[in-house]
Amino acid sequence: MTTTSPGWFEAERFGLFVHFGLYSLAARHEWVRSRELMDQESYDRYLSRFDPDLFDARALARAAKDAGMRYAVLTAKHHDGFCLFGSELTDYTSVRVNGRDLVREFVTAMREEGLRVGLYYSLLDWHHPGFTVDEHHPLRGTEAADEPRDMNAYRAYLHGQVRELLTGYGQIDLLFFDFTYPSKTSADWGARELMATVRALQPGILVNDRLGIPGDYVTPEQYQPERPLERDGVPVRWEACHTLNGSWGYDRDNHDYKDPALLVRMLVQSVACGGNLLLNVGPTGRGALDPRARETLAAIGSWTVPHSRSVHGAGPSGLTPPANALYTRRGRHLYLHLLAWPLRHVHLPGLAGRVRYAQFLHDGSEIGFHEVDGAGHEHTNMTPPGEPAGTLTLTLPTARPDVLLPVIELELDEDPDAAETGEV
Repeated sequence: MTTTSPGWFEAERFGLFVHFGLYSLAARHEWVRSRELMDQESYDRYLSRFDPDLFDARALARAAKDAGMRYAVLTAKHHDGFCLFGSELTDYTSVRVNGRDLVREFVTAMREEGLRVGLYYSLLDWHHPGFTVDEHHPLRGTEAADEPRDMNAYRAYLHGQVRELLTGYGQIDLLFFDFTYPSKTSADWGARELMATVRALQPGILVNDRLGIPGDYVTPEQYQPERPLERDGVPVRWEACHTLNGSWGYDRDNHDYKDPALLVRMLVQSVACGGNLLLNVGPTGRGALDPRARETLAAIGSWTVPHSRSVHGAGPSGLTPPANALYTRRGRHLYLHLLAWPLRHVHLPGLAGRVRYAQFLHDGSEIGFHEVDGAGHEHTNMTPPGEPAGTLTLTLPTARPDVLLPVIELELDEDPDAAETGEV
């Protein structure tokens, strides 16, 4: 088995998150069992009806690839304990219900499309009899909360299932655990032993930070960092995870969808700040993407296809962009993303004498520019004020390009990576 260089994560930048399970049939959020305090019998009415006849992993992989995503993560097991894979440790699986190992279908399809593969595994388990009842458990406040539970037994089960996932499906590039909280600490999961097992089984894997011990990357959820993330003054690898409409699992009546243009801006902001974006879809109870999700991914793809090189393989620029703009950089190419469309000119401080060529990225059309070599002049009725020395001024058309986010590609004289390697 080949190992995975951690560098792929920073290069790929954009991934698909897929939340699917029994809760998808309820269509009321993936926490429906906890929110509505359902007992096991009530929740298991979905078990006999779980038939994902429209779950098409290959179509999902194509949709992700066409959206510009380079990796994908599936919920192998969520908090309800239902597994989308075959397990020797429980019958509470999709394989037992209808003979389908959805994890295997997902892994195979993603690999066929050239996407890297990640799996989500919840540390919580509201189905396992050993998992103690806490503030998130659906049986909180009932007599069952006082019954003895055996977390040692659950911990052995947890470790056993992770071993199954990391030995039964070939190379796994990323493992997304979820999550540690005051009532359940890293000791409850046997986190250090579990991490050692993961590293031994899949030496090249990336593991997130939700085991309660340090991982390979941090996972801001439902908020967008506006600057590079650090811990104790040291930059950290990070990935913002977001929903389309506020719910991870299918939520039929939640129509609070984010606009595709907003999602593209969030992707670019992540890259500009040195991070990734993991964007979630929640397939319906039958396993298909709902029309709004399909339309959103397609709209994002219409932007990422011509603008890929401003995101994939790109990162922070080390430069300060003008107002209402974001920079990303890839070698000697600097990408100016215009969040608001200016009237005719945009001024780039400090870039005079450093730019060889400028063009719109979506169509490769040239953009004219001139440099300011003095302190500038005061404004008059018909003349704008001059810009500070060292400013590069781009001349833009009056009409904004018909793309979700206009991008200007600037070819620089120098390559920051070449300075480190001695290359030109």
